[in-house]
Amino acid sequence: MGKSDFLTPKAIANRIKSKGLQKLRWYCQMCQKQCRDENGFKCHCMSESHQRQLLLASENPQQFMDYFSEEFRNDFLELLRRRFGTKRVHNNIVYNEYISHREHIHMNATQWETLTDFTKWLGREGLCKVDETPKGWYVQYIDRDPEAIRRQLELEKKRKQDLDDDEKTAKFIEEQVRRGLEGKEQVVTFNLSKGACSSSGATSSKSSTLGPSALKTIGSSASVKRKESAQSSAQSKEKKKKKSALDEIMEIEEEKKRTARTDYWLQPEIIVKIITKKLGEKYHKKKGIVKEVIDKYTAVVKMIDSGDKLKLDQTHLETVIPAPGKSVFLNGGYRGNEGTLESINEKTFSATIVIETGPLKGRRVEGIQYEDFSKLA
Repeated sequence: MGKSDFLTPKAIANRIKSKGLQKLRWYCQMCQKQCRDENGFKCHCMSESHQRQLLLASENPQQFMDYFSEEFRNDFLELLRRRFGTKRVHNNIVYNEYISHREHIHMNATQWETLTDFTKWLGREGLCKVDETPKGWYVQYIDRDPEAIRRQLELEKKRKQDLDDDEKTAKFIEEQVRRGLEGKEQVVTFNLSKGACSSSGATSSKSSTLGPSALKTIGSSASVKRKESAQSSAQSKEKKKKKSALDEIMEIEEEKKRTARTDYWLQPEIIVKIITKKLGEKYHKKKGIVKEVIDKYTAVVKMIDSGDKLKLDQTHLETVIPAPGKSVFLNGGYRGNEGTLESINEKTFSATIVIETGPLKGRRVEGIQYEDFSKLA
């Protein structure tokens, strides 16, 4: 076969090599030329075209570095937006997919030395949400498109409106129940007075028709009094029975609310404490404010002392108990309401809280566990 045959194994191998990625140390970013081996790279560095490019770059090296850095950043973010959207993904996955294209900008030509430095820079500039985990750094693209922002605002508005509707419905139901209870008490009182009046009227008319006999009058009046007392005692027992049944129902509902707890308790704008030692002594036992809750069990926490933002699991955090008189956010049966801490019972690991928001505003609740409330920022 001839040396230039298209189907020779060497020609096929050369075409495969020319399409694939080569070693980074044999690539020249200024000339955008990939050499196959050390000898080829050495010959390229001695070539006249490479020397001209070096002379051109030596006049303003910062301009070329800024250009390559901007191209690398734009291509990386475009791939992250188009390929993963706003999902949270490991930075190595995005980088490996980015460098799989042969004509990409190499990182050694930019202002960042490592992928970790580039990831931290994305977080500081507000281009992405970044967080460090034991498995490495994760990035999440922030979509600043006006249309996407508008849709997000509409969703937030609709969610807030639904919550307001639910609160109004609960308040309306509570008002109806209260009016119904007041109406029942009025009806019972009215029946009592009416019965007494009718009984006394009947007695007087009856006594007037019986004649002037004193014995009969005394006997009839005594029997009427006994009947009235029996009626009043029966009605008072019935009223007491109804009241005790109502109290029992209210106690059952109260117990249901106390036991209606969920295994997730993270809420925005509450203060939490980091209890894991995996992040080092810098963050251990330090307090932060929950800025965002992701998938119910993960929170973006902004540290109070340093201002750093960390993405942590619920198992690595615990609630913070404030001093009496401070505001707290409730979980469990009173989830979503705010309250004021009145007192703490250290023996039962519980507290007494006065609810300040929602349809149960003003109610004083005892025996709320430490896990069911946390200090508000």
